[in-house]
Amino acid sequence: MSKAFKRYTITSALPYANGPIHIGHLAGVYVPADIYARYLRSKGRDVLFIGGSDEHGVPITIKARKEGVTPQDIVDRYHNQIKESFETFGISFDVYSRTSAPVHHETASEFFKKLYDSNKFIEKSNEQYYDEETHTFLADRYITGTCPHCGFDKAYGDQCESCGTSLSPLDLINPKSALSGNVPVLKETKHWYLPLDEYEGWLREWILEGHKDDWKANVYGQVKSWVDQGLQPRAVTRDLDWGVKVPVEGAEGKVLYVWFDAPIGYISASKEWSETSGKDWEPYWKSDDSKLVHFIGKDNIVFHCIIFPVMLHAEGSYLVPDNVPANEFLNLENDKISTSRNWAVWLHEYLEEFPGKQDVLRYVLTANAPETKDNDFTWKDFQARNNNELLAIFGNFVNRTLVLTQKYFDGKVPARHELNELDKETLESIRLFPEKIGSSLELYRFREALSELMNLARLGNKYLTENEPWKIFKTDPQRVETILNVSLQIAANLAILSEPFLPFSADKLYHMLQLDKLTWDEAGNTELLASGHELGTPEFLFEKIEDAEVEKQVEKLLATKKENLSAAPAKPQKEEVDYETFATMDIRVGTILEAVKVPKTKKLLQLKIDTGIDQRTVVSGIAEHYEPEDIIGKQVAVLVNLAPRKLRGITSQGMILMAEDKDGNLRFVSPESMVNNGSEVK
Repeated sequence: MSKAFKRYTITSALPYANGPIHIGHLAGVYVPADIYARYLRSKGRDVLFIGGSDEHGVPITIKARKEGVTPQDIVDRYHNQIKESFETFGISFDVYSRTSAPVHHETASEFFKKLYDSNKFIEKSNEQYYDEETHTFLADRYITGTCPHCGFDKAYGDQCESCGTSLSPLDLINPKSALSGNVPVLKETKHWYLPLDEYEGWLREWILEGHKDDWKANVYGQVKSWVDQGLQPRAVTRDLDWGVKVPVEGAEGKVLYVWFDAPIGYISASKEWSETSGKDWEPYWKSDDSKLVHFIGKDNIVFHCIIFPVMLHAEGSYLVPDNVPANEFLNLENDKISTSRNWAVWLHEYLEEFPGKQDVLRYVLTANAPETKDNDFTWKDFQARNNNELLAIFGNFVNRTLVLTQKYFDGKVPARHELNELDKETLESIRLFPEKIGSSLELYRFREALSELMNLARLGNKYLTENEPWKIFKTDPQRVETILNVSLQIAANLAILSEPFLPFSADKLYHMLQLDKLTWDEAGNTELLASGHELGTPEFLFEKIEDAEVEKQVEKLLATKKENLSAAPAKPQKEEVDYETFATMDIRVGTILEAVKVPKTKKLLQLKIDTGIDQRTVVSGIAEHYEPEDIIGKQVAVLVNLAPRKLRGITSQGMILMAEDKDGNLRFVSPESMVNNGSEVK
């Protein structure tokens, strides 16, 4: 067990208030954070569990512009929906705030001003794209153009969505304003930067030396990669009219960059909690006997492990995180979750369509949590885990125990008599589970902890089945009293230990046992229910999920795919070219000989291809669509006379021709049957 701190500050990544919550968010951040917070509270620890909506940034202004409403209209809509969904789902925030709140604007402004007054920023002027028609400096997402690396003509000013390469607006070929469609001009503007490079030494000492053994490998590895590559100053302000105004002279028309503004939302939320609870927020953030833990998805690692800690360290009075147990991503039915394609299971819809089944989704997302690698959610697995595990193991044991007690002893806890070896072994096993489950939770191994909880339910089922009290009641009722007493003690322990994972079911079980809520430290006790204690009426903890229910959900997803197909007509024809121009393109059939992922990228594969002319290296942005081992030996069409380009330090000599399928996945353009390598595509 790790050190017991006096208080715990638990943050969960602020969801962006431009859309609802989906199961990817829940599995990656909110369910594990809630389990951890509930466990610590059950242990009697002083916990501040923080949530809130991230309500600034360019995507919100873009959405507002498209809908013809104000950014405040957008964030009000989604903040309220998200907050209500979390409450219904049982995420036990102590506070759920928002970054458009006055307390946040004040807190973020004060934070910036303190760093500014302490000369922690670098002030730089540079040229930025400006839309002369709308009189607006263009943030990176307000600029589109052609990617200089792969030729994709809808790349954004910060990243190419096709090849995954990080970009700056000045990298784009043929840039256009997303506001007016006009070609922007370059105009000088001034901004403030946080010099991350000046903190590399501190980061190496704090993380790379101090947390090598206790942080998750995926988190530590990503941080090490960033630091080893060398950090650069990062702008903390931008030209925009939506956000926290920069509180210094000469900063008109500028706001705090959302990456700087949003994590300060944890602190402003704590201040809001302080005002309503009457408790002092500062010890949770500034006292050495407090533990700060950030729950995030892997796409937020750099912000919570490098940038925000540097901000806190530079300010000087705050704690830095003790741990950042980031999860990988959850996919849906073997396809990545996509909000733009509506390929998601939305929480608010789930709560409407599966009323009273919050714990089923919590269980499935925890049992299949993407703790060390991306995992997949399928509706068939959802059904199977409910029916074969929650219902058949946990629910079945509790129901059999209470029904038999009701039948044989009028719903009163029977006495425990002489114990045989199996009874003694079972009672001893019960005592071990709080430590087993708790140790896993202290190490952020939530899947492992849940598995141990189910092992306690399995122990109960096995004990009942092996003793068969229904067969011996007439001949040995005293033995049945002992069997059911032991079984009821297991049920009482399940009520305590399941609460962090299955809070609604735990409450129901407490009610059936007629027990007041107990603490974690009381678990393991095998005399929680005294002889003669009157139990409540037995009820089913879980219900069977029928085939028709999950088939309906699968059909819903298939309908989404069809809608995406009909809503995405073919792109308009490009400008005509003469035959001579087309004939300069040399497209050949080649065979993929080798394929490996390009390190530190999500989308790039490095391929070795036999083109019939030679064997050459091609870097292609298809890593999210194909596993390297699955494409060895595939014949593909390759543009072989494309000028070589360097991608992530690798010289790419050509481009593979790809086409999107109906689901938006990239697929090879390949010959119908095997042809000779080097065959021309005409």
